[in-house]
Amino acid sequence: MPHVVGARMFLEQDAQPRTQFSLHRRRSTEAALPTRVGSAPHFNVATFDKERHASHVGGTRTLVMGILNVTPDSFSDGGRWLNVESAVKHAREMIEDGADIIDIGAESTRPDATPIDAAEEINRLEKILSALKNCPVPISVDTYKPTVAQAALELGADFINAVHVDRAMLECSARNDCPLVVTHDRPSDDVISDIKNFFDRIIEQSIEIGLERSNLIFDPGIGFGKTQEQNLMILHRLEELSDYRPLLLGVSRKSVIGYALNLPIESRDEVTGIWSVIGAMRGADIIRVHNVKMIVPMLRAADVLK
Repeated sequence: MPHVVGARMFLEQDAQPRTQFSLHRRRSTEAALPTRVGSAPHFNVATFDKERHASHVGGTRTLVMGILNVTPDSFSDGGRWLNVESAVKHAREMIEDGADIIDIGAESTRPDATPIDAAEEINRLEKILSALKNCPVPISVDTYKPTVAQAALELGADFINAVHVDRAMLECSARNDCPLVVTHDRPSDDVISDIKNFFDRIIEQSIEIGLERSNLIFDPGIGFGKTQEQNLMILHRLEELSDYRPLLLGVSRKSVIGYALNLPIESRDEVTGIWSVIGAMRGADIIRVHNVKMIVPMLRAADVLK
């Protein structure tokens, strides 16, 4: 059996149809993992800001985006999932642990990372996207390059998580009619006001080029172009961004945790969970994390009280 085919086997063994998941897959799947207890109802991005979906025990359900870095140099887990088989195994584990979305990164976005060209990034993505073609949950690709975004969508990704957004990236999303995570990634004196103004400009540009407002997902960009005090301010004042939905929050293992509590990277998962719960209670709709198994139960508990 070929190496990559063997890595795909988890999508074909002991599977029952999973009829509901959080975001549409752009392409049909041939098989799926068993439906989880309390899995998210069918999620239509177009009505998300008007119809928040109930959890199985009450409240509203926070979606979980599991991080899969196929890079040698990501700040937290660089090199762990470079092999296709190990990457697919980790994707399986995150889905079984409750991930609603798998977010694949093929280039590190840490501040001192060495950039790679589009061809290398696409090469890394092609291998893993091919192996995950039957993935039962939506797949996003974390990139700032419009050419990579287009290639990823053609290779089977469902939407783009853009750490930097320009007109070309908006046009890519419009052309493919797919969701786009727009991330605020620039320095600012008044960070909350600047985030709001940035999101408003993105909405205006999207209207101009024909990108549906309902395809936009908003990320205030903790760790991107901000001081640590500003990162903490975003967490404190997250409710002020309630006009921009769905709202995505990513604090997982980031340096702001080390700054606030003097913790090394390998000791940041517990705080990631606590801050993710606080973010969900303050309006975050999607939480992006590394340790899905630890943090999903925390978010499910928080959902009961929302």
